[in-house]
Amino acid sequence: MDDIVLQIKNLSKSFSKNKVLDGINLEVKKGSVLGLMGENGAGKSTMMKCLFGIYAKDEGQFMLCGKPVDFKSPKEALESGVAMVHQELNQCLDRSVMDNLYLGRYPKRFGVIDEAKMLKDSINLFTSLNMNVDPHTIMRTMSVSQRQMVEIAKAVSYNAKIIVLDEPTSSLTENEVGKLFSIVQSLKKKGVSFVYISHKMDEVFLVCDEVAVLRDGKMILDKGTKETEMNELISAMVGRSLEKRFPDVDNVPGDYVFEVKGLATKYEPILEDISFKVRKGEIFGLYGLVGAGRSELLEAMFGVRTIASGEMIYNGKKLHFKNSRDAMEHCFALVTEERKFNGMFGKASIEFNTTITNLESYKTNGILSNKKLYEAANREITTMKTKCVSPDELITSLSGGNQQKVIIGKWIEREPEVFLMDEPTRGIDVGAKYEIYQLIIQMAKEGKTIIVVSSEMPEILGITNRIAVMSNHRLAGIVNTEETDQEALLRLSAKYL
Repeated sequence: MDDIVLQIKNLSKSFSKNKVLDGINLEVKKGSVLGLMGENGAGKSTMMKCLFGIYAKDEGQFMLCGKPVDFKSPKEALESGVAMVHQELNQCLDRSVMDNLYLGRYPKRFGVIDEAKMLKDSINLFTSLNMNVDPHTIMRTMSVSQRQMVEIAKAVSYNAKIIVLDEPTSSLTENEVGKLFSIVQSLKKKGVSFVYISHKMDEVFLVCDEVAVLRDGKMILDKGTKETEMNELISAMVGRSLEKRFPDVDNVPGDYVFEVKGLATKYEPILEDISFKVRKGEIFGLYGLVGAGRSELLEAMFGVRTIASGEMIYNGKKLHFKNSRDAMEHCFALVTEERKFNGMFGKASIEFNTTITNLESYKTNGILSNKKLYEAANREITTMKTKCVSPDELITSLSGGNQQKVIIGKWIEREPEVFLMDEPTRGIDVGAKYEIYQLIIQMAKEGKTIIVVSSEMPEILGITNRIAVMSNHRLAGIVNTEETDQEALLRLSAKYL
């Protein structure tokens, strides 16, 4: 048993009558990477929250290096050598990288914070991980991917025995993914263990030694990655085999209805001379490396980012959105990349989050109708196949993927004509992804114009009609999906670097 760093024995957890974890048994070996997979709502996050003392377990035991542990808080877990890098980052954005690394444990000299030691230790940490980060950089000025790498470095700085990585590559570039994998391999050699939560099958086979699959709170599969294959994992996760990763893209785009001409933005990062046309009923992809300007382009189109020059034309009319409300009134919708930061109201219910963008539709004689609000929330729960107990639940009680379903459902309630989607399947399991792909294709068949950003190359190639590639805040080119490949997209994405 000396090689077992973490052991989970007969773990169970219920919320009300809903049994979320049912007798889970799992082992993580020293110096290994265990891939943890399962559909959204399968119990992965609940299991980790029980380990970190966020939830009190109903039954079962955790063993760390052969000794029973029962952490009462994430801080206690960290100090015991168990760290977690969350998909939804919780950082002090107006403080420096260095402050975020040492928050709650500042080194002191003569009772005063020793900034010289903090700086030296930060530089040494980033050097050891082959990461080029200035410790003085303010977090808010960094991209999501850069902030995620800082969080990984922070976990390492605690000399953790085991690190839980929750969807660690969901916002990383291919180069950064390679860097992350090399960090993982390097730490493995030093005896550090990992629990790698991911929906990306290819990555699990690349970086993990073993893989465990949860479904409906039960352990369905637990074996070495060399002893299994993708179809078996998918079948274990969704309870059925998926013949294809992507549905048939059988929408038939019509005439050009939306045009962006010479668009440039006012503030950093500045977009330059962006021009393209999109057809009615078309799924138009936006690809590029992280930081290329894809999200900024969607924000500009939705009235969130100030346009310095250029114009947008929809159905022959010039658009001048002053803000997002203006865009919404012109039947535009935007699913943002960071749902926790700017996509949802975390302290509100599923019903509130579903109906907030469309309140005028739920009034009777000028007064909000509770019946209509409830019916709308239930309608989208059914449409999106959201796993929840009722519309009254807090949205934060849902898994990340189910939160995303609520957010997409919120916009569907408004029946948009132009749907802007920034990483719509980020952090979503393979079964739910397929459902969202089907939804996107169906909306296109109904005549909606879809503009979708994705960092996953198979996805952007699998669900679009055409793809515009961004490079260093400029448009590098537009290709027909059926006539292109990954190599061509990568070439275009490096055009202006």
